[in-house]
Amino acid sequence: MTQHEKLNYVEFPAKDIPATKLFFQKAFGWSFEDFGPDYIAFTDQGIDGGFYKSDLVSTISNGSALLVLLSSNLKKTQEDVELAGGKITQAIFSFPGGRRFHFTEPSGNELAVWCKNSA
Repeated sequence: MTQHEKLNYVEFPAKDIPATKLFFQKAFGWSFEDFGPDYIAFTDQGIDGGFYKSDLVSTISNGSALLVLLSSNLKKTQEDVELAGGKITQAIFSFPGGRRFHFTEPSGNELAVWCKNSA
């Protein structure tokens, strides 16, 4: 499949880049490349991306796109998110095809995690 005009990269604002970096390392095992004090980048997470220094946040209540991670064990992933300092904003709920929960990371960005019904 050609990559021409496909989603390739995502960037998030981050009030606290060190806290955001530590959260994603602890919760999901992500690794980062630092580009100075105001930008960190991640790769190999389904889509590559980064966090840039900003006082803004990405949440669905302010019209931002919701990025959703896939899990094979939703309850364990929720525990990992909470242990790493994430705040659950919507508890696990069912929808056609699966279940998911929403959370914010230390800089306030909202993401979700889902699993298929069979998981």
